[in-house]
Amino acid sequence: MSWLPEPVAGATTVVLLVLDGLGWEAIGTHPDRLPEIGRLDGGRITTVVPSTTPAALTSITTGLPPSRHGITGFRFRYENTVLNAIRWQQADGKRAPEPASLQRNEVFSGRSVPVVTKAEFRNSGLTGAHLRGTEFNGWHTTAVLVEHVRALASAGAPFVYAYYPGIDEVAHAYGLGGPFYGAELASADQLVGTLLDALPAHAALVVTADHGQVDLGPDCWISLGSIDEMVAVYAGDARFRYLHARSGAAAALHEAAEDLVGGDAWVFTRERLLDEGWLGSDPIGQVRSRVGDVVLAARSAVGFVDPTLLRETGLKSAHGSLTAAEMEVPLVAGRGRG
Repeated sequence: MSWLPEPVAGATTVVLLVLDGLGWEAIGTHPDRLPEIGRLDGGRITTVVPSTTPAALTSITTGLPPSRHGITGFRFRYENTVLNAIRWQQADGKRAPEPASLQRNEVFSGRSVPVVTKAEFRNSGLTGAHLRGTEFNGWHTTAVLVEHVRALASAGAPFVYAYYPGIDEVAHAYGLGGPFYGAELASADQLVGTLLDALPAHAALVVTADHGQVDLGPDCWISLGSIDEMVAVYAGDARFRYLHARSGAAAALHEAAEDLVGGDAWVFTRERLLDEGWLGSDPIGQVRSRVGDVVLAARSAVGFVDPTLLRETGLKSAHGSLTAAEMEVPLVAGRGRG
């Protein structure tokens, strides 16, 4: 496959490490913090739309776009409520659907791939949606992550999937400036170096991400209060907001949203978003109801307030939209040095 980095050729074990939140832009902006990743072979690729964790991770493990696997964002309309795909909780407090009934596609083509991810994710609904049927290996510390990966590669596993969420968590909590984000980039880079030192030469480590990040200041949040009376349900992400219109108000909502935020967002109708293939081709039937009548895709450094999830305005960075900072992620690789 010509798009794979050269070190993957001939490897008998491939370890795919997903560094949640590591956009390609960060590698260029902070080369001093990312020397190990900077030395790897490869380049940039684009993630899926929306550029957010539940959608992108499910695409990585199923090989399908959101239009086909149906996980259309951080929060999306499900039947008569809104499902939070990270927490796998419904806004109405009722029992959330079984993951296999909502995301029905095979993971890793039905193979029982060993997965190394945080131990507390073992029984989560999102794990059930995007890692169903895998061999789960939980970690509480990065040392355990490395040892799991080393042992699996040494035992001859042909493919290992590993996941580390630290960059995304720190970016959301502290933003992309200041010491915390830089320190976390350096820590994630050290993890990559430690994995390379632990892996044998026949193993290739491939590093990618689900999305990048956009910094948000306290004045970057845009209220949608002036169009609230036309909105029945808010969902999506801060930078990829789904607006489900009240009955008969879809056209008026689109016009009002264009007037209100057209300078800061690409304002899509549902039909345009799906017909132009932004979420992928040939959408399954359920996708139409999970996407808003109007979709606000931020193009400047703003987030759109969801009045039903005000804690989201505490995020110091966000993602989900179509900008290069969010969409471009690395696909780089190196051989083990152990």
